[in-house]
Amino acid sequence: MGGRGGIGRRWGLKILCHRRAGSSPAVRTIIGRGALLLAALASATGCGRRADVGPVVVSVIGATPHLAGADRRALAEPDRLLTDSLAEGLVRLDAAGQVEAGVAERWIVTDEGRSYIFRLREARWSDGQRLTAAQVVAALKRQTSARADNRLAPFLTAVSSIVEMTPEVIEIELARPRPDLLKLFAQPELALVRERPRPAGGAGPMRLRPGHAAGQLLTPALDPERDPDDPAPAAEDNVLLRGERAASAILRFVERQSDLVSGGTLIDWPILRAANPAPVNVRIDPAAGLFGLAVTRRDGFLAEATNRAAVAQAIDRGDLTASVSGDWIARETILPEQLDSAAPPAAPGWAIVLPEQRQSAARARVAAWRARAGAPAPTLRLALPAGAGGTLLWARLARDLAAIGVRAVRVAPDDKAADLRLVDDVAPYDSARWYLARACDDCAEPARDAIEAARLADTLEARASAIAQADRLLTDDIAFIPIARPFRWSLVALRLRQWQANARAFHPLNRLRADTN
Repeated sequence: MGGRGGIGRRWGLKILCHRRAGSSPAVRTIIGRGALLLAALASATGCGRRADVGPVVVSVIGATPHLAGADRRALAEPDRLLTDSLAEGLVRLDAAGQVEAGVAERWIVTDEGRSYIFRLREARWSDGQRLTAAQVVAALKRQTSARADNRLAPFLTAVSSIVEMTPEVIEIELARPRPDLLKLFAQPELALVRERPRPAGGAGPMRLRPGHAAGQLLTPALDPERDPDDPAPAAEDNVLLRGERAASAILRFVERQSDLVSGGTLIDWPILRAANPAPVNVRIDPAAGLFGLAVTRRDGFLAEATNRAAVAQAIDRGDLTASVSGDWIARETILPEQLDSAAPPAAPGWAIVLPEQRQSAARARVAAWRARAGAPAPTLRLALPAGAGGTLLWARLARDLAAIGVRAVRVAPDDKAADLRLVDDVAPYDSARWYLARACDDCAEPARDAIEAARLADTLEARASAIAQADRLLTDDIAFIPIARPFRWSLVALRLRQWQANARAFHPLNRLRADTN
């Protein structure tokens, strides 16, 4: 009976917490008698608050995390979090998504952004061996090479040399000025990992303690030169990390068996809404990046830019984003703001049409094309991810396309016959060239040439001018259909006082609970 009573009290407390969060009349009726007792229990324990005791338990949505190896083309979020913890780069991201020191304790940028000089701290690999400038140079040369299996390599082509100046100092020279390069070097894809001797390891702020059955237990890396009288890290400074499906991660959090769910996207959002966690625990990042449809085929109906524009203006972005969250921001331009372009974001021609008139204008365009071509209603294959959020997105897009006389067919994300494919990426740094290069899946040659001109520009002024031209050409070509900014969410326990929403939607595991390194 004691066990049954404990379960009943736990579920009663959960119901009351949901009531405080804004529950339905039916739930309020369920509470019924004993509400005062439950209120007292809730007051004592705190809805949405876990005791600050024991390791911080983190569930990241995805597979079991692995330390990044040589292939870094598509690191999953669990791998990025683990790699960032065990093997930082020259610099890294802090809780606010800003650059902070990594294995480099300080740096200077000279020659108008063409030279970066880093002084290394007294860092040590996971096996205790001292990290040297020569090892840093060798690792960075591998990861920035044009042949590197690294998703960031195409944005590091300005790097011309990486040299060891002294045993503690390295210099990175650029062929072209890049004053914003540090945010790229702060990404986990450029973390320093030593493959030999086995096991592979890094010089990050945490160390992996093997043999933990419940997940991967990470402990703070101890400074070998620290004062022996300083207190040792407490159990609360440890992190227990596991990768798992969204449903399992959300349930574990709601049951108060974890402190953080990280890596949430639109795909899993309906599962979170069904679980109805306390609103105080739901956090949404102001993520910078791209969320929209890339045109992957230019035949049939999509061969003409005016038809691609009809598809773009048919989408009711406000309805889509409002159906998900009031914090999700719709977008009609490829660039979110001017960034390093010489002009504000280029607006598509259809943007001047009033929202309530856009579908009728698009419907007239489809009808005119059919009459001229003598063709039936066009069919478009949309490559969208599986999952409840993918279905939500599909339902809205299929409805909007049907309203203008276009039949939509949902296909798998990797279907090579897709006409439109969802792009859902967070920008690693604040450069307009990243947005344009990522949006140019099958864009026309003039836009592609302008993007290349921006990459090769010798001055910041020439680069900004080329970016503005590429933005206008890509927008007029309708090679990418912007919908919104990326949607990223987390579940965060109140004990994680250092967690902050940020534009990179990345939350280092050593920057969660308190101001510790």
